[in-house]
Parts: sequence; C-alpha cells; structure tokens
Amino acid sequence: MPAVLGASQRLWRIGVRFAIWTSGCQMNRADSDRLQAALQLAGHEPAPPEEADLVILNACVVRESAERRAVARLRALAGLKRKRPQLRIALMGCLVGVRPPDDLPRRFPMVDAFFPPSALEEVLAAFPGSRPVDTARLPHLDGARRPITAFLPVIYGCDNHCTYCIVPIRRGRERSRPVEEIVSEAECMVAQGVREITLLGQNVDAYGHDLPGQPTLAALLHRLHEIEGLWRIRFLTSHPKDLSDDLISAVAELPKVCPDISLPVQAGDDRLLRRMGRPYTVDAYRRLIERIRATVPDVGLSTDVIVGFPGETEEEYQGTRRLLEEIRFDVVHIAAYSPRPGTAAARLPDDVPQEVKEKRRQELELLQEGIAAERNARYLGQSVPVLVEDLHRGKWRGRTPQGKWCFFADAVPRLGEIVWVRVRHTGPWSLQGDPMDGAPQVDRSNGLR
Repeated sequence: MPAVLGASQRLWRIGVRFAIWTSGCQMNRADSDRLQAALQLAGHEPAPPEEADLVILNACVVRESAERRAVARLRALAGLKRKRPQLRIALMGCLVGVRPPDDLPRRFPMVDAFFPPSALEEVLAAFPGSRPVDTARLPHLDGARRPITAFLPVIYGCDNHCTYCIVPIRRGRERSRPVEEIVSEAECMVAQGVREITLLGQNVDAYGHDLPGQPTLAALLHRLHEIEGLWRIRFLTSHPKDLSDDLISAVAELPKVCPDISLPVQAGDDRLLRRMGRPYTVDAYRRLIERIRATVPDVGLSTDVIVGFPGETEEEYQGTRRLLEEIRFDVVHIAAYSPRPGTAAARLPDDVPQEVKEKRRQELELLQEGIAAERNARYLGQSVPVLVEDLHRGKWRGRTPQGKWCFFADAVPRLGEIVWVRVRHTGPWSLQGDPMDGAPQVDRSNGLR
C-alpha cells in the first residue's frame, strides 16, 4: 500500500538533518533503528528535533494512551513548525496503518507525509538524489555508544484474530523475510559490534509459513547460531498456538539461544479467552508451560495479561489471578483494557468500570511483585553471566541469559563484555552483585551454556 504523500515530500533534498521519535513496541524501535541507519547511509544526518529539517514520528496506537502521547507530540511539533516553517514532519507506524484512512491529512494538518509501518523503502524514495542503500544489509547505528544489542525483525504483520488487537488492522497480514536476508543483516550487525540479537515479530513463531519451503523459526535459529561473533539470540513475541516442540528444543539445544521466552496468556479463564479470540484453553496453556520447563529447566518466562476486558466478571478475573499464582512467571506485563476503533471488541460494551479495571491491575501488579521477588531470590549467592549493555547511574548494567537485569560496580571498562557476577542482593525487578575475579571464562564461540 503506497504512502499518503504530501506535496513537500518531493522537495526533500540530500543532506537533510533528521530526527526520529519512536513510541510503542520493540518492532517500532527496530523499524526506527533500521530507518536511521538507512537515512545515514543515504547521506543524511541525525540531529535534535529542535535543529532538524525533518522529524519522523514512528507512532504506536495499540493502546489509547499510546495514541494520546503521539497526538500530543504532533501538536508540540506543530508549534515548532509555526516558529520554523521550513520544518517537515512525517508520520509513520501503526497510527497510519497499511491502509491509511482518508481523514489523516484533516486530523493532522501539520504532517507533510504519512508512511505505513516498516515502510523503509517508501521513506527512502522520498529523498530523490540520495545515495543508494542496500536495505538487506543495514548496520546497527547508534551515535551515542557502541551497539551491543539489537532488534532484528523477521516477520511483519499478524494473521491472528484477537478481538482486542489493532495490530492486524494497522500492520497487515504476516510477511516473513527471506532467511538469507535475515542472516545477511545479522552478519552486518555483528560486524558493527552487536553481540546479542533479538528476533522480532508480532507473532514470531509463525515465521516462514509464507515462504518457499516454509522454513521455521527453529531452523532460522540454527542458521543464526553459526554466525561467528554473535554470542546471544532471543526472540519475541510468541503465540501459544504456534510455539512448537521443535522451537522449544532449539532453545534447549543451541547454546547461543537464551532460555528466555515471552508467551502472552492474556487471561486465565476459558470463556474470557474465547471472547478475546485466543484459540487455546487455560489447560492447554498450562501444559505448554510444563513442556517448556521440562525441556528448558532454567528458562525465564514472561507473559502479558489484560484486565477489564468487556464482560469480565469477578470469577473470570480470579481465574487470571489463580493462573499467575500457579505458574509464577518471572515477568508479567499487565494492561487495563481500552477499546481500539476497528477491532471486534470495540463493538462490545466497555462495561467494566475504570475504577474496577485499575483495582484489578494494581492487585495483579502487587501479586506479581511478590512472585518476581521470590523467583529472583533463587539467584542469591549464585554466579551469573551478564552481557554488559551500558553504564547506568554509575553501575554497569546487563542481562542474564534469562533476561534478568543485573547491576554491578567496577572501575574497569566492561561495555560489551560478558562478566560473571556473584549476586549479593535480589529484588523483584533486578539483581545486584560483584564481578568475580578469576571467574570461568565464557566460550564465546559456543555461547553461554
């Protein structure tokens, strides 16, 4: 679907100073990273928004609050544009969608061009005379620091029919990237210094079903595992109906693939799951978790939960609470339901009062805080390998293979290293520890385990 174009789009020139503002999921962040790299390779220069010739908003609308933030940012840019009439504004992402609505120019008159999600080629085409860019081999560019971790989209769109979700409407049908293109881009990232790559998809487990030969995500993990210099691989987000035994086995067998699985359950009641359009039962989900933990005993598990979905009764809510108490996830992302126009659920009465939604959300947050604290307490006194991503408030910060943040102080530069840390303090959100002298060295050619 072509972008909705403004007349000014054809006036953008070589050497544009640009800024990118991003909100929403990791896919949006990955799209923005790839766009920045492409624009720089094409001869353009990143700049602060107040100094830029062009500001690109890559905006999310999965939740109402995300859309409000994007609209507020657009209004702020409109004020900046009144002071600097030469400023150009572009809007892309789920706020535009793969089929941009006709009223976008009326709603956002300050915007000069609209681009669908992941519309890298369309944005580049808006700069006649730019240097050609091979979008299949984009480096991971970050002007602030050496890149250590990066997101790599492998499949776009979604074919599921969750009644609350706007993603299929805004991002379209599932479209997998060819294996060789993904491997090529991953190699380019590693050459830039990236040591951990997270494979992305709205439904990442569906990767490859639309490609010749139908390669699987498990097969792709095996290919990426062969890349020299790549130390860690993660993937998200998984869907319970598509998480195969082959994929679970790949996590267990491949040392570079982190034992870290995100598996959104959304609710703990079968009636609620049916209204949400989730094609599994609570018992089926429970059995899947059992298979994962039996195959990958050290796995870190995270999930997503929605409270206050239309018609949610106290009994249905308590089912969700009981499931969290039973499974004991490492991380739970909890959101109060908000209707999104165009979804099937938006046609249902939004009949759970806001104060009830908020009460349930807070109750689950408090419950999960206790569970996470208990889960993390198992690491007290243990040594964990931490891939150091940055310096945060005077301490080095990185993640364990299970995705847990770990902080430690050290005068020695540690950025980009895998450091063994002995944990001396645990909390619900992170670990604290000390670097180990004479710690066992990680075999970086074979990963972490």
